Parts: sequence; C-alpha cells; structure tokens
Amino acid sequence: MNNHHLSPLELARFNMIEQQIRPWNVLDSRVLQLLAEVKREDFVPAAHKSLAFGDFELPIGHDAAMLAPKVEARLVQDLQLTGVENVLEIGTGTGYTAALLGRLSHHVTTLEINPELAAQATLNLARAVVANVDVRVADGSHIDAIQGMFDVIVLSGSVAEIPEALIDKLKVGGRLIAIVGDEPVMRMTLITRTSTGLQTIQPWDTLAPRLLGFPELETFTF
Repeated sequence: MNNHHLSPLELARFNMIEQQIRPWNVLDSRVLQLLAEVKREDFVPAAHKSLAFGDFELPIGHDAAMLAPKVEARLVQDLQLTGVENVLEIGTGTGYTAALLGRLSHHVTTLEINPELAAQATLNLARAVVANVDVRVADGSHIDAIQGMFDVIVLSGSVAEIPEALIDKLKVGGRLIAIVGDEPVMRMTLITRTSTGLQTIQPWDTLAPRLLGFPELETFTF
C-alpha cells in the first residue's frame, strides 16, 4: 500500500473533519488533532467500516448507536478537558468517545449495559493503545452502584432528564454533559458544580438515541 498520498480512508477522515466537524464550531486544535489520530473506523462494526465517517448515527447492534461524529467532537470540545480529570462515561458503545476522552483526561471509567458491546469496546481500546480507560459492564442508570466522585460525567446518548443523584456525583468544579429532551428538539446540556451551586447552559440542539435504562418522563393523560 502506498502511503505517500492520502488513501481513500484518510481522505474520508479529512473530509469528515473539514466538512462536518469544523462547521459545527469544533475549532479546538487538540480535539481536531485527536480526530485525525484516533481511527474511528477501528471502532465501528466491521460491516460498517465504509460508513465510519458519515454524518449520521451509526447502528452498532444491541439497540445501540454511535453518535454522529460532529456531536461526539462537540461534546468532547465543550468539556474543555485539561488532562487531570477523572471522567465517568455512561454508554460506552464501541469505546470511541471513551478513547477521545481518555486522550484528554487522567482516567475514564465507562459503563456499558450490554456485555457484548463492553467486551468489543475493551478490545477496540486495547488495539488503539488507550490504557487509561476502564470499561465496566453496568447499568449507568443505577446511580447507587456508581462509586466515588468525578470531575466530569458524560452521557453518551440522550435522556428525558438528568437524574439528580448523578449530578450529586460531581466534584466542585466538575461538569456533566448530556443530551436532554424529546424529539424533535433535544438540547446539549452542560451542568457545572460551583462552590455555591449549579450552573446550567444549553448551548446547542441536536438529536441522539436514548441511553438504555434511564426512565422516560411520565406523561399524564386526563
């Protein structure tokens, strides 16, 4: 294979970054560099390798999907990681977002409800030589089972609302990021715990598949 010019794969990766991700205001050079380095195609199911750079959610089996590349990139950018954070991710999927988070933080604990996905993510992360991510088979909606406090909590999927018990796992200065709401409008929600309380911003709208296990809001019919 001739590596002296851009292969079709590298061209597709370049186009993903330039045509999907930059226009979505992902301009942090560290994040853009990561997207060039961490091979997204190695984290998608083998049958879908050719779709690894598409501007859409990618089904990964077991009622789960990878977020669209621009959404993953923007989530990671908006956390403004500095390399010292202990991160909790709920919804490992294939491990790709965990790999990005791991490269920019101190340590990532990532919870995946499906044992087969967790096993595949563990393999994917090992192949990508990401050593500071710990994949656990767990239902992240069972907050009581989550040990310890975190600098950053990432929900890699959408929820109807963020459980207060999860927000309670944030250290002071910590931030939680999640996609909250119902179709047709969901909002990326960033909660920061300050010494005096919580600050919440919702800087952009998107859609994302549901995280399994988290309750829907009850709707009352009269």
